[in-house]
Amino acid sequence: MTDQAIFVASIILLLAFAVERLGKVSGVPSVVILILIGLIGKPAMEIGGLELSGLDTAVPVIGTIGLILIVLEGAFDIDLHKDKLRHAKSAFLMAGAGLIGCTLVFATAANLILDLSIQQALILAVPLSVISSAVAIPSSAFLPAEGREFVVYESSVSDILGILIFFTLLASDGTLAGILSKLVGGGLLSLALGSICAAGLLLILIRIDGHIRFIPLLAGLFALYAGGKMMHLSPLIMVLLFGLVINNPQLFSRLRGFRGLDANSYDATLAEFKTLTMELTFAVRGFFFILLGYWTDLSTLLSVAAWAAAALILVVIFTMRLLLLRWLQHDLTDALAWIAPRGLITVLLFLAAKDAMALPAFLDGAVLLVVLASAILISIGRLQWAKAGAPAEKLNAAEKAAAHESGAEG
Repeated sequence: MTDQAIFVASIILLLAFAVERLGKVSGVPSVVILILIGLIGKPAMEIGGLELSGLDTAVPVIGTIGLILIVLEGAFDIDLHKDKLRHAKSAFLMAGAGLIGCTLVFATAANLILDLSIQQALILAVPLSVISSAVAIPSSAFLPAEGREFVVYESSVSDILGILIFFTLLASDGTLAGILSKLVGGGLLSLALGSICAAGLLLILIRIDGHIRFIPLLAGLFALYAGGKMMHLSPLIMVLLFGLVINNPQLFSRLRGFRGLDANSYDATLAEFKTLTMELTFAVRGFFFILLGYWTDLSTLLSVAAWAAAALILVVIFTMRLLLLRWLQHDLTDALAWIAPRGLITVLLFLAAKDAMALPAFLDGAVLLVVLASAILISIGRLQWAKAGAPAEKLNAAEKAAAHESGAEG
């Protein structure tokens, strides 16, 4: 049994790596291929006499680790300098308006069609309204620098806001006062504790010598998240703050204990930590989506109700996105309109919503179909962008620059 587990885990990682390479060459987002591998792998493994057990526990745990790493990676993409933030205002506005607009539409539909309470409808709506930065950022490689920067900020903010709002709704009593109390009260306490812990972890990163530095740091971050959950706080705020602080050391560089920071040495250390984080995120994402495909009941994908629900969800997502981009009068509207993928965060938050309330079985299939279709539509957008007259040399330069900037992201 141990040998089988090691064999399967190794094959999953190798497949995930191969899929990432293939995705960069073909332009097809890796999430699509990973899920399909899982879907096809289940009957293939059954024929070979192999079976994976314990997935009901493994998938949420792997997903939670991925959630922490994705928020951390998203924070690494946010540069808190005045010149950067000035250009990112439209992306922040797009992320907030898109999240709120889609959530209100989906919640209204869930309240009327599925007969859910307002709180339950909102909890179900948020996962479908969050853009996946893990899919969007590497998939935006075909865009010029301005477009890639927009996608980085928009998807990162969408991730973070969506997660915070979701867990606030989940922990509240359903009243407006209860939601505001959790959002403001718990948020302020989390901000205070998060700032202290982020400063402490930054000091550890600066002061620790030797080869073993990053694993204890990540262990402390995971412990911080788990402790915050047990205290009914908003621990992802703490993760976000940690990522923002270490990526923007100027926030603390004037404080006592942080003065005299060697910029060159710190930049090299930070680059190493980001590389480790990207590699871990890659491994967790690969495991999660392949196991998700394996775990999925194929019958839910064959449901007419699942296809109808997925179609309606996609129409709302992309109509809302097109309207908002035109309202912002963005120069790259035609290309950006296709980049609104749902991914790991959508699935993980949906699983948490299922634990909190009874939902129709067809929604399992609908969510997976939305994840697959929204990722595939990016490829269509890429083809249309190329056909619209983007010079080949400009397209290649953009992709090379994105590959250089994102490193191992996939």
